Order: sequence, then C-alpha cells, then structure tokens
Amino acid sequence: MARFLFVVPPLTGHVNPAAGVAAELAARGHHVAWAGHETVLRKLAGPGAEIFGCAIPETGPVRTPDLKGPAALRFLWEDFLIPLADAMAPGVHAAIDTFGPHVVVADQQALAGGLIADARGLSWATSATTSAELIDPLAGMPKVAAWVDELLTGLRARIAGGRGTADPRFSPHGVLAFTTRRLLGAAELPPAVWLVGPSITARPSTTDFPWAWLDAEVPTVLVTLGTANADAAAGFLTAAAGAFDGTDRRAVIVDPGGVLGPTPENVLVRREIPQLPLLARMDAVVCHAGHNTVCEALWHGVPLVVAPIRDDQPIVAGQVADAGAGVRLRFGRSDAGRIADAVGKVLTEPGYRRAAEAIGRSFRTAGGTRAAAGHLEQLALERLSRPARESGSLPR
Repeated sequence: MARFLFVVPPLTGHVNPAAGVAAELAARGHHVAWAGHETVLRKLAGPGAEIFGCAIPETGPVRTPDLKGPAALRFLWEDFLIPLADAMAPGVHAAIDTFGPHVVVADQQALAGGLIADARGLSWATSATTSAELIDPLAGMPKVAAWVDELLTGLRARIAGGRGTADPRFSPHGVLAFTTRRLLGAAELPPAVWLVGPSITARPSTTDFPWAWLDAEVPTVLVTLGTANADAAAGFLTAAAGAFDGTDRRAVIVDPGGVLGPTPENVLVRREIPQLPLLARMDAVVCHAGHNTVCEALWHGVPLVVAPIRDDQPIVAGQVADAGAGVRLRFGRSDAGRIADAVGKVLTEPGYRRAAEAIGRSFRTAGGTRAAAGHLEQLALERLSRPARESGSLPR
C-alpha cells in the first residue's frame, strides 16, 4: 500500500475536503498522514490521525471587514499565504523526511507543500478547494500576476533552495478540483485538472442541535457566513434575522461570534451546527458564497441566496447565479427587505431548486472522494513503478 501526505492550511474549509479523500484512501488500506496545524487537524481529521505539526505565523495584521479588491488580494498574499508558507516549511520538510510519502497532496493555500514536493522531485497533487484559481482570476491583471510570480520566486528560494519550476497552486501531476462543469461553467481550465465534485463524507462532530425545533411543514432556511467572516457578520446576520420577522418561515442562523441580539421566535441562533445533516432538512441557504458551503448545499439540491464578501466568493457567487441555482445579493446592501425578497424567490420559484438538484446529480456522477482517491492511487502506482532515488538535502 502507498503513503500519502496531506499538507493543509489551518482553515476548516480547506481541511474538510481533504479529510474526506484521506478517509477514502485509508479505507482502501493506504497509509495517510497530515502536515499542518495540529490543533485544527486533531479536530477535523479525527483523534486517530497521524499528524506532523507545522508552525503558523504569530498574530499579524488584522483583516478589516472593508478590505476588498486589490487590497484584499495584497493582504491575502503578503500577510497570509507567504508568511504561512515560511512558517510551515520546516514542518513540511520534517514530515517528508520522516513519513517518506509516495504522493504529497498539497492544498492551493499551503504553498509550502507544493514548492517543497516539487523541489524534492516527489509525485504531488494539488487540492483545489475552490474553483476561483482554476479560471485564472489574474488573467486580466498582468502586473498583479507578475507580482505574485515574484513572491513565489522569493519563497521558493527561501524554503526550497530555489529548486523546482512548478506553480505550487497547479501541480503538473494533477489538480483535484472539487466541482463539476455544471457549476463551473465553460471556462477554460489549466492542464491536468480532475473535476471530481465535492468531497462529502461523514465528519467528526461534537455539536448538539435541537432537531425537534425543525418542522417539516414549515420552510426553513440556513443562514451562515462560514467560519472566517466573523469580522463582517454583525450587520448582515442582523438583517437576515429581520428578514424572517413576521413570516411563516423559519431560519437557523449560525453566529459563531455571538454578534446577534434578540431575534424573532421563528429564528434559531446557534454558534455551531452539524452542517451536513442539517442541510438535508433545509429548503434554502443564505450564505457568503464560500465554495464548501455552496457545494454542500447543492449536493443536497438546496437553492441558494449568495452575498459574497471577498476573495473567491464573488466568482463562486457568479457561478451559482449563472447556473440558475440561486439569487445573488450585494453583501453591503443586503438589508432585511432584500434578503426576504431573495429568499422568497428561491423558495417559491421552482427553477432554482431544479437547477440545484441538477448540479447535485452532477456532483454524485463525478465521484467525489472515490474519484479523487482513484486519481491519487494512480499517481502512487506510477511512483512505485519507478526506481527509488534520493531527493537530496535542502535548506530548512
């Protein structure tokens, strides 16, 4: 059996898809290990996971809610992606030295994984948990693209001895893309992209939920802005709660930051939810167009109201709207009335649900974790069929 090392950032939305694939590989008898932030991985990958701890940067600049556009892109690269890669690099090197993987699976935002695997001549695949990079968001911004290339060149010199040539976001061996054409649209893709659909699998959860509160006869909507948007949540969540006031609908609102005050009786507020089983009971979802939340809703055939905040979310929101599976709102202008109108549309106009269900069927056909594991097994088989060679030492 083969050994697979998953290199991931400390982000729930990036670990969860990888965890599904890792579980499938383990079920097939392969040896799986992780390189990343141990606390996050212990929670999401399970207490039995084999983890090689990687450092993360000390607290840096705080991202403000109004940071968007080019400023948000600069913050993402200069204040998150590059410092994270520098911090993780020693742990990734140590994990490879100790575990000896046949294949490294590196998340697009864990740049150290791809750069180091490439430099050391290993077989590696990219885990693309959002489709935003696949359609080249920098295609119309050559100066920005050149700036990103300069950052990557400097990073490669520091953590990989200047070796290797591949873009760490796009392995030439293969890119696991957790989407399908039905949602992605007809955009041209880079080479070696595997459209496997979302990674949907059971997850460890300690979250209680008052299931008796739900009523199958009453339309119920999930409202969530994910786990990384607490700084921007207060106004939108307050408006969302108001959108259900005096209606015959119900809402479950996820409020991890505890920003909401009193809410109507038909609104249930929870800091955490068991999202996958809850989605099976929902009639619509209002969210920030995070790729995982969108795909998990569509997997269940649930239409969406999407109000993107930043980063890849406008691209994903556009895909949802173009596919006919939801209504797009402007986040900063989403008052109670606009949210209520959008929710009414996706609940009462059947075309939205039909489109959502069609995308869900395409996800199942694509194969998800089974298809992803199959591609990775093929990479491992090719690696095992070649003569072993030393990778050479690199500066730590």
